[in-house]
Amino acid sequence: MNNTAKQFGLVLAAALALGIGATGALAADQGYVMAPGSGNVVVKNSTGQCWRTGYWTPAMATTECDPDLVPKPPAPAPAPVVAPPPPAPKPAPPAPPAAPKPVKEKVTMAADTHFDFDKSALKPEGKAKLDDLVGKLKAVNLEVVIAIGHTDSIGSKAYNQKLSVRRANSVKNYLVSKGIEANRIYTEGKGETQPVSSNKTKDGRAKNRRVEIEVVGTRQR
Repeated sequence: MNNTAKQFGLVLAAALALGIGATGALAADQGYVMAPGSGNVVVKNSTGQCWRTGYWTPAMATTECDPDLVPKPPAPAPAPVVAPPPPAPKPAPPAPPAAPKPVKEKVTMAADTHFDFDKSALKPEGKAKLDDLVGKLKAVNLEVVIAIGHTDSIGSKAYNQKLSVRRANSVKNYLVSKGIEANRIYTEGKGETQPVSSNKTKDGRAKNRRVEIEVVGTRQR
């Protein structure tokens, strides 16, 4: 006789001894033997095992008696992973200060060069002065160079007028050879009409044989 049958016999005997009908103690839907008059108290043996009825099936297993046969509740769903908020955007770097607007200032330069009597060729010292002037013009936005030729009073006025123009053109040609645009150079001859010294002396006449140069332009400051 198996264990379940033995259990059933013992329970049946106990039920009869207590005057309870077996049909009342062992309903067909009961998987475990209940203590008579206890409602839902399961009868257990001396080792704490629940007594099963002959109707018991694994589907009737309870957590109290057969916890290993009771389907385990599903594991709780993992908490949703919350993505960390994106980092706050870095503040835009401050805009660089606006560059100061260039300010132009008017520039006027003057130079002169002297000539031998009745000559229009530049002397070495005259070329040196013009070279210095060309160097200064590199920092200037050139507008115009004005070269005005002059003579002493020896000779006719007509001749001296032509000589003064040749002297002014000598200066222009030299400046053009140094890179100055020809269309920015204005020349004029004044002959003997504008002396800067007396024509009665040799030294005075030498000072009057000249070309006066004026430069007009702008530069940043």
